[in-house]
Amino acid sequence: MTGNLLSRVFRVVLRLVNGISPVLATKILHYKVTGKHLDLDNPVDFNSKLQWLKLFDKNEFVKMCADKYQMYKYVESKNASGILNNLVAVYDKPEEIDWDNLPEKVAIKCTHGCGYNIVTKKSSLLHKEKVIKKLSEWLKEDFGLVNLEYQYSKIKPRIIIEEYIENKKGELPIDYKIYCFDGVAKLVLVCSERDTDLRLDFFDLNWNRLNIGHPKNESKEEPIPPACFNEMIQYAELLSKDFKFVRIDFYDNDGKPILGEFTFTPAANMATYYNEFGLRKLGGYIKI
Repeated sequence: MTGNLLSRVFRVVLRLVNGISPVLATKILHYKVTGKHLDLDNPVDFNSKLQWLKLFDKNEFVKMCADKYQMYKYVESKNASGILNNLVAVYDKPEEIDWDNLPEKVAIKCTHGCGYNIVTKKSSLLHKEKVIKKLSEWLKEDFGLVNLEYQYSKIKPRIIIEEYIENKKGELPIDYKIYCFDGVAKLVLVCSERDTDLRLDFFDLNWNRLNIGHPKNESKEEPIPPACFNEMIQYAELLSKDFKFVRIDFYDNDGKPILGEFTFTPAANMATYYNEFGLRKLGGYIKI
């Protein structure tokens, strides 16, 4: 069998197993991706504890905040609407999109997963039929079954259109991902150079570098904290109080924090961008 065929066969078998036992399916996929046996009886490291939370922590707010549309309502309920991006429209079907009144710079997203994005500075030049076809395909997919991130399977698939985020230079802003545990922010992951070669840098809240990742992924030039970093931390802690763990992602838009999303299963709880020390350190923050 070719690699692609083997991959498809594995996915089919995994879904069959998942229908019988999500725990067993999670263990199989976890081992395939990380090369580690998943101990759910005594989880220690970050990935393992997140897998435990995914399977056994029944928090309805997780589904709400993983939904890119319902997230807006949750943030508004916390009186934090000032950090929300401008929501242009929401649709159940791509055929409903009002193309004539679409802003030129937009982000078109599906609400029930990751990677379902069409971002453009020239919406008038979009091939509408191709966009509608792609969105229709995405809406039919159960993203929660791709890597067994079950919160996405519970979300009603919709299309949202948001304002395009860019800084004064016309560039994508840097992404700051704040890790919160029981409502307390502990560290930040800085994601830069997303257009070229993604860089990942970890810092504590005093902007001391944390050696919990891999040096090959770090920036050549030391990132500096944004002017609104303390504001990001305050909002992250406000929004994370209902969760044992959540990563609150922000953009720095020329000194103004803009909420990106809530992330409960980073890298589907199988991240390989932490080193062993980092996995244990982060795992220690989660109390289960």
